[in-house]
Amino acid sequence: MTINIQDFKDSLISGKIPSNLSVHLQALWHDGKGDWKTAHDLIDHLNDKRSAHVHAYLHRKEGDIWNADYWYNRASQSRPNISLEKEWENLVSLFL
Repeated sequence: MTINIQDFKDSLISGKIPSNLSVHLQALWHDGKGDWKTAHDLIDHLNDKRSAHVHAYLHRKEGDIWNADYWYNRASQSRPNISLEKEWENLVSLFL
């Protein structure tokens, strides 16, 4: 089953995580539900660039900019100059 960004956002309201999500989308889903720790726990041990990108966003959200910048660098990304909400949406769209 493929889902779009609206389906993903709707699942946050229903509280039912969609099946077959990548670990990156699982982390973003938990973050969207306000569970930063679960989101972080899902990706903090992974070393690929996609995981590093989510990891960077999570540390930016946490307010740990030094750590966020480290992970943006690992993801070959620059820290965006957009709201956290917009970055979250961009990441969800990227991984859907």
